[in-house]
Parts: sequence; C-alpha cells; structure tokens
Amino acid sequence: MKNPSRFMKFIGGRDLFYGLILLILIGVTIFLYHKISFIFHPFIVIFATVAPPVILAFIAYYLMNPIVNLLERFRIKRIWGIIIIILGISGLLTGLVLLTAPAIETQVKGLIQNFPSYLTQMGEGIQSFFKRSFLDSYYEQGYEWLITTLGDIPNQIGDYVGKTYESVVNIANTVTQVVVVMITFPIILFFLLKDSAQFKEYILRLLPPKLRGEVNQILVNMDVQVGSYIRGQIIVATCIGILLFIGYSIIGLDYAITLAIIAAVTSVVPYLGPTIAISPAIIIAIVDSPFMLLKLAIVWVAVQFLEGNFISPNVMGITMKIHPLTIIIVLLVGGKLFGIVGMILGIPGYAILKVIVVYLFEKFKLRYNHFYGEDDGGYQITEHD
Repeated sequence: MKNPSRFMKFIGGRDLFYGLILLILIGVTIFLYHKISFIFHPFIVIFATVAPPVILAFIAYYLMNPIVNLLERFRIKRIWGIIIIILGISGLLTGLVLLTAPAIETQVKGLIQNFPSYLTQMGEGIQSFFKRSFLDSYYEQGYEWLITTLGDIPNQIGDYVGKTYESVVNIANTVTQVVVVMITFPIILFFLLKDSAQFKEYILRLLPPKLRGEVNQILVNMDVQVGSYIRGQIIVATCIGILLFIGYSIIGLDYAITLAIIAAVTSVVPYLGPTIAISPAIIIAIVDSPFMLLKLAIVWVAVQFLEGNFISPNVMGITMKIHPLTIIIVLLVGGKLFGIVGMILGIPGYAILKVIVVYLFEKFKLRYNHFYGEDDGGYQITEHD
C-alpha cells in the first residue's frame, strides 16, 4: 500500500476521513432533531428554568470568590468565610435599600408620571423648530406618515388587552420564574463557592488522563478571562453610577438617583449601554432648559473621560484584549440572536470561545512545525506559564 503524502499526514491521513464521517453523522443528527424537536421540549423548558439562577450564581461567584480566597489565606475556614460574606453583603444591601428606597420610590413614581409630558414638550419644541425652518414641508409629510402608521395601534392594544386570560397567565408565569430564581440562586451560589474546586476535579477525572492537563489549562484561562470581565464590568458600572449621581446632583438635574441607577445598569453592556443611559437624561434636560442640557453634556463628558482613561484601564487591566470593533460585532450578533441577554453575555461568551480557538490554533502551529517547519521555517510557539 502506497505511503500517504506529507500533506495527507499533516491534515490527518485516514483520521481525516473518520472526521468527515463524524461530521456527516452530526449533520444527520441535527436534521433528525429538527424534525422531532417537539420530543425535546421538556428538556428545553428545564434548561430555560435552570439557566437564569445558574447564570446569576456564576456572576456572583466571580465577584465573591476572590474575597473568600482572601479570607482563607487569613486561616478562616471557607464555609465560615462564605457565610460571613453572604451575611455582610445581605446586610449592606438591606441597609442601602432601607436608606435609599423612599427617595428612589418617589423619584421613580415622579419620572413615570412626568415622562410622557417631557416627551410631549420635547415634541412640541421640535415641531416649533421645524415650523420655523425650511424643513416645514418635510415635517408635515413625516407627521402624516407617522399618524398613518401608528393609527392602528389603539386597536392593536385593545386586542392585546382583550386577551385577559393569556395576559394573567403570562404575568403569573413571569412572577413564578422570578420567585424560583430568587430562591434557587443563593443555594447554587453557596455550593459554587463551597465546592467549586471539587466540581472541577470531578469533571477532570471523567476525562482521559492524557487530556486532563490541557483541559485544566483551558478551564483556568476561561476562569481568568470571564472572571476578570465580570468583576471589571460590575465595578466600572458601579463607579459610573456613583459619578453620574454626584454630577447630576451638582447641576441640579431632576431624578438624579433614578437616572444614575439606569446608567449603572445599562453600562453593563459596553458601548451601547451609555447611549441608552443618556437618553432619558437628555430628554429631561432639554425640557428643563438649554443651559441644563449644556451642564448635562459637561457632566457626561467628564464621567466618560474618567471612565475611559482611569477607571476601565485600572479595573479591567489588560486581561480582556478585545478590539472595540470586535466588541461591537459581538454585541450586534448576540443581540440579534438572543436579545438583551445576548448583548450582556456576548462578551463573556466570546472570551470563552477565544480561549478554545487560541488553544486549537496553538495545536495547529505545533502540527505544522512538525511536518513543514524545516522547509521554510515554522510558526513561533507561544510560551505558556
């Protein structure tokens, strides 16, 4: 039998054909799953129920695990460190809620009640501006199109509200899901903090001994990437919220606490979050006065300057080396596929995928150097710790 060429050896030889057969079988499996997907509906429901508390628990785990490890270095048993941290954070959050809840409740109610009037006043101002400009004819056309397009909305709302039973069921399901998440999330978090090392060792023991070292390194790299991103984003978002609250309070902008909280929450989404956060503040400032809008712009530029030049570089460090264009593409794709959840979890998901791709590319370089490195020079292999 003729010996295979070097290229055939490089791409895997007979293993390549086994790989192609495996891919065909995977394709057939996906096709069959698409045809009988209704059989797996219970598993999808179970996954959709379990996923939210697990995701929340992992986010809290990455925030709290470094503190638990620090307490362990001070010879405090891990379980007692977990209890101390959970009780301390619970007490701190309870105190903050009790102190700020009345002011936040007042501001939220006022913002909800007055926001439609803010929009109306802003619309009248825009209408007045267009009426006095050369864009008057275009404004009339746009206004007629808007009225024609949105004219059927009341009927659609009536039809939706008319489905009372379905609405009540949906609300009940949502409330039930929230309750389940709030009950199960602390339990999952406790066991993640307590037994994370045992979980990892158990997973590695299931693998062949030859693969355990490399898989362990992949898991370590994933842990570093995802952990640093989650901790960094939470800290950065909190700093942005605090700075904006201080700035809004100094310039006298209405609903400072509520607008700062909105900014802190939306800042979890890179690039798009700040745009969403500034929108309600701009509307309120425009209605207040042009001078207030100018003061808002100064505060926003100052906060963005501090965040971009001091907070993010020091908090995020250099662990997450992701180009801004890549982040935008990931956010767009994640938002299109999975909505707001995809936008929030898109970057951590990309970080995990990047670790796997980098590992596979390192393997490719080693294989190329083995078969072709002596001819024209090989790849430079990255040294790992």
